[in-house]
Amino acid sequence: MTLDLYGFGPALAAGALMTIKLALSALTVGLVLGLLGALARTSSIKPLRWLGGTYSTLVRGVPELLWVLLIYFGTVNLMHALGELFGKPELELNAFAAGTIALGLCFGSYATEVFRGAILAIPKGHSEAGMALGLSKGRILWRVVLPQMWRISLPGLGNLFMILMKDTALVSVIGLEEIMRRSQIAVTASKQPFTFFMVAAFIYLGLTIIAMIGMHWLEKRAGRGFKRSAA
Repeated sequence: MTLDLYGFGPALAAGALMTIKLALSALTVGLVLGLLGALARTSSIKPLRWLGGTYSTLVRGVPELLWVLLIYFGTVNLMHALGELFGKPELELNAFAAGTIALGLCFGSYATEVFRGAILAIPKGHSEAGMALGLSKGRILWRVVLPQMWRISLPGLGNLFMILMKDTALVSVIGLEEIMRRSQIAVTASKQPFTFFMVAAFIYLGLTIIAMIGMHWLEKRAGRGFKRSAA
C-alpha cells in the first residue's frame, strides 16, 4: 500500500527544509539573546538586572503567536520609513525574517532563565580561584563560567529547542511556506485533510527524534571531562 500525496511530496519536503532553516535561525538568535539576558540578570549592576528581568518577563508573558503577528505587521511602517530614507520604498520585513526574530525573541527569554540557573549552579569558588590566579573577569567568564554553564544548561536548552521546532508552525499565519503552510495548501487542493496533516505530524516527529539524537550527543560530549573527574 502506497501513500498518495497527489504530487505534493516535493512541496512537503521543501516545507520541512524551510522549517529546519527557520528553527536553526531562531535558535541562533535566541541563544545570543538568552546569554545576554542571563549575564544581565546575574550582573552586579542594578539597571542591567532590571533590563534582563524585564525582557524575560515581558516576552514570556505574551503568546508566541502574538509576537509573530506584532513583529510582522508592526514593522511595516518602520520598514517603509527606512526604505524611503535609503531610496528603497519597497523595503519590507519578509515572513522568514519576522518569524526568526519573533521565535528567537521568545526562545531567548526562556533560555535566559535556563542560562541564569546554570550560572547560579556554578560554585562561586571557581570564579574566586580564577581571580586568585590573576585572571581577568573576561577570561574567567570565557574559560571558567561559560564551559560549565553550557554543560549544565544543555538539557534545558534541548527541551526548549523541541518546543521551538513545533512553534515554527505559528509562522504559517503570515504566509511562510513551512510544513504547516504547505500541508494546508495540499489539503485545500486535494480535500484530504487527514492524510496531509498526518504526514505533517510524522515529519515533525521525525525532526524531533533527529534533534533528540543530536542533543544526546552534545550532552555526552559536553560532559566527558566531568564524568571522568567524578569517577
